[in-house]
Amino acid sequence: MKIKTTLTTLCCAVLACTAFSAANAATIGVSMPTQSLQRWNQDGHNLKAQLEAAGHKVELLYAGDNDIPTQVSQIENMISGDVDVLVVAPIDGGALTTALQGAIDKAIPVVSYDRLIMNSKAISYYATFDNYKVGQIQGNFIVDQLKLKDDATTPKNIELFTGSIDDNNVNFFFGGAMDILQPYLDSGKLVCKSGQTKKEQVATLNWSTEEAQKRMENLISSVGYGPDGVKLDVVLSSNDSVANGVTNALTASGYNADNFPLLTGQDCDKPSVKNIKRGLQTMSVFKDTRVLADQVVKMVNAIVDNKEVPVNDTKTYNNGTGVIPSYLCSPIVVTKDNLKEVLIDSGYYTEKEVK
Repeated sequence: MKIKTTLTTLCCAVLACTAFSAANAATIGVSMPTQSLQRWNQDGHNLKAQLEAAGHKVELLYAGDNDIPTQVSQIENMISGDVDVLVVAPIDGGALTTALQGAIDKAIPVVSYDRLIMNSKAISYYATFDNYKVGQIQGNFIVDQLKLKDDATTPKNIELFTGSIDDNNVNFFFGGAMDILQPYLDSGKLVCKSGQTKKEQVATLNWSTEEAQKRMENLISSVGYGPDGVKLDVVLSSNDSVANGVTNALTASGYNADNFPLLTGQDCDKPSVKNIKRGLQTMSVFKDTRVLADQVVKMVNAIVDNKEVPVNDTKTYNNGTGVIPSYLCSPIVVTKDNLKEVLIDSGYYTEKEVK
């Protein structure tokens, strides 16, 4: 079956965590970047389960450990195998232009999943969380916790960590946070002792825990941070895998729950949830993969049935070929105070998994 895509208009559908069946069954190719990070395992399996529940046949493939040639090959094979719709979470948002030419040639709709695929006319829709809002949430959390709006605020020392430059989401995560934090850096209420405040300086290749740990160790050594040294008040980390590297370096240098800096994160990965419970990470921005998967299923069903595809943003995400109609799901803050309610009581984790 071949599907003709239609132009979409703004749709403010309310998201529910129940997948609806499509009138027509289709073969859906799902390409995920890696199985080495917990969140992509969850994303892939949640998506597969909900698409199958909607009546579709699903081919789910992971590209090794963030191996771009593997992802390119897998996508090309799915296209040559005549999938009806492709759902792709890219490793490198700019590396799939050639691989997706076949989707254009065969009129196969492509849904870019969580990370936007750049410079390709093959992209029909984009489904993600409001990633600029994620950064704003982290920035505002820091402002509120450190009481930076108070006139008499003592300057606080901050270091900045974000993710991989080849992930377009970094522009939104880091950009959103810095739009909130930059005025306080400019006024001196926040001080970055390392002087490393530019995106390129604070990026973490492949969102690697090990790379983040190495950089934090270097900062501890070069600046002199430590429980008995230069005070470190806060670390902005764009996600949990990076935050875990920061945590490893800080605990190895003597920090504990009694003196740990404020530390942000994103994804509510199990190690970070455990660290939040222990007082070794302050917060994580929760992006419920079940909700995102549910929304993608609704989008796929609408594509398959030639119906209007639900989107709620037609202005923000330009992939270099034009603005991509998008659906942005809403993230929420998780701290020690609401962790049980949001993550355990909702069934996302069991108590045992994050004990």
